[in-house]
This record gives sequence, C-alpha cells and structure tokens, in this order.
Amino acid sequence: MPSSQVYFTDFRADYKENLLQKLKRLCITAGIKNIDFNGKYTAIKLHFGEYGNLAFLRPNYARVLADLVKELGGKPFLTDCNTLYVGSRKNALDHLDTAYANGFSPLTTGCQVLIGDGLKGTDEVEVPVKGEYVTAAKIGRAVMDADVFISLNHFKGHECTGFGGALKNIGMGCGSRAGKMEMHNDGKPYVRTEKCIGCRACAKICAHGAPQFETGKAAIDPAKCAGCGRCIGICPVDAIAVRNDSSNDILNRKIAEYAKAVLDGRPHFHVSLICDVSPNCDCHAENDAAIIPNVGMLASFDPVALDVACADLCNAQPILQNSHLGEQRAAHRSGGDHFHINHPETNWRSCVEHAEKLGLGSQRYQLVALPGTRARIPFSAPGAGPLSPSEKRNP
Repeated sequence: MPSSQVYFTDFRADYKENLLQKLKRLCITAGIKNIDFNGKYTAIKLHFGEYGNLAFLRPNYARVLADLVKELGGKPFLTDCNTLYVGSRKNALDHLDTAYANGFSPLTTGCQVLIGDGLKGTDEVEVPVKGEYVTAAKIGRAVMDADVFISLNHFKGHECTGFGGALKNIGMGCGSRAGKMEMHNDGKPYVRTEKCIGCRACAKICAHGAPQFETGKAAIDPAKCAGCGRCIGICPVDAIAVRNDSSNDILNRKIAEYAKAVLDGRPHFHVSLICDVSPNCDCHAENDAAIIPNVGMLASFDPVALDVACADLCNAQPILQNSHLGEQRAAHRSGGDHFHINHPETNWRSCVEHAEKLGLGSQRYQLVALPGTRARIPFSAPGAGPLSPSEKRNP
C-alpha cells in the first residue's frame, strides 16, 4: 500500500503566530479545504474528559476546528458517545454537565455539543461491516447522521489498547453502549450481586425479560439479553457491569472494524495532538504525570498513518523519569516501544495492522513538516523515511 502524508508541527510559538493559529494553518496545509463543507453537518469527535481528569485537550483547540468548518460553509457540532463504565459520562445529562464543566460549551467552542448515542446510550444505528469480528457496528445515531466526520484526538497511553489515538477515538468513542459492550466482550452485561439491592429497575426497563430474581437479587439471563445496555444506565447503585473478557488484540481489531463503520462513505479528516501524554485514557477520573515531553500537532486524511506517525514520534522522545513509564522502565530494564513498556500486556500494532487490512489507510507515511517547525523530525522512525524536495515543500 502506498504511503500517506501526515503533516506535523511542534508546539513552538511566538508573537507572530500563536498555537491556535498554528493549528489552523496545519489543517489548511494538510488539505482540509479539499472537503466540501458547504451546508454539511460536520461531526467533530473528541473526548470531553472524565470529571477530575485534566489531561484532555483544551476546548480552545476544538474551537479552531469548529470556526474553520464554519468558515468553509459547514455546520459543526462537537460529539462523543456515552461510556459503558460508571462515571460522569454514562448518560447524556451527566455527559453534558461534564463537558460544560471541562470547558466544552457552545459559548467557548462556537458550536453545539451533541451526545452521539442519546440520553441513555441506546440511540444507535447498526452499520454493516465486512469484518472478522463485527457484522453490524452499533454507532451513535448523531455521529452517523453527520455528512462529514472530523476526529480531534488527544494522543496518550491506554491500559488496554497501548495508546489512544485516532482509531481508538473513532472506533470505541463512536460506539453506543451496546457497541462498546460488543468490542469489550460478547455484548452481555452481568450483575455484581454484592451491590444489587433488588429494586428491579433493570427488569422494568428491559424489553426482553433478561433480569431474573430467583434469590431476590438480579441475575442476567444471557439467552434473553439483547445487549442494549439500558440496565447499566438505569441501575441506581451501579451493580450491573460488563466483562472485559475479549483479549486486548481482539479488542483492538474490533475497534478498527468499528472505525471502518464510522468512516466509510463520507469525507473525513483527522487531527492528533501529542501533549500531556498520560499513561492511561482520559476516561479516568484522574490523570497521572506525563510520560514523555510534549511533541506537536499532526493532521492527515489517513487515521492509520496518523496513529503510526504519532507512535513513532512518541517513541523517539526521552522518558520522563518521574512518571509511570519511567518507573516501568526502571523496574523491567527493557528497551523498545514506550507504550508496550508502559502497559506490557498491550500491543497497539494489532489495531493499525487490522485497520490497514480493512483498507482504512496505510502504516507507511511521509511526515511533512509545516514551514516554521523547529523540532527535528526523526525520519529514521519506522514507516517514515526521507522526503523528496517536492514532498517537503509547502503544498
């Protein structure tokens, strides 16, 4: 497969151009104006950050993309889907409260905020996928209703997938509650009986009679369960959960298949910022110290190439010693991939390899530095490679 172009710039700024202006120039140079936005509903998918986490991207960056889409005639909205786990974003009301508390309001970002899979995480569209694991991906309806899709990604570590970048933000992030269950396991929840109070709220909301009460406490009959996830959202004591029993590699491949369902058939564009690279996902209600220095901003039409380029740039950085990665490196004395050292049970390559196999993009890329970029680009990184003079020039 031919290589894709990934555009890069660092976080250096001066009085001539601030970081927000630089991000806009990066997107324009990468070709975002080639998309026809005129009158088009445009989903800008990002992570609003769990309440208590401070590593998520600042809303100022989302404002840059929203304003640019409006300049090009589009109708942007910010979106994410509800979480499967218990937290501050498990239903649309709590999710919006958290988004606003973290700065993502229409006043600060210049566009509306829509929770993609509705009030309880059940407003979904089943999108056919020719994959090895998924036949019909369950995607938030508002995401699929959009004419154009843009992902704005905070690149960071992840305890299950190795890192969270474009593909993770798209595939897992756009899945409804049932979709998230399908990616994590066979799509059926279970009851933690020690927490159950026997209130039968789950039985009242279930259309299939799956909750059973032979002992006075709930139990889910998997033969009757449709995997919609409504019981998870309605339980007042958070006694209903999902088993994370898919292997990390299978999880990564399902994420790739869900990303394909989201992106196929419409224009899409992707931006990743490598800053505040925490060891774990922004879904945590806390964030540990950064594991590497801030690197820069990247943009591409190819989410696979973008993820690989981000990983390569991160692996070229020194490890910050007072961090989880620094402790892991000191304890295990092993070299190699930063994200594997950070979480040894993960293998992020299983996602990008499967995504490439599905035709989502190429692992080979050419890193094109934005004029004025001062950082040295490690062209010796895997998949990169020296650019010809014509490839280096400002498009």
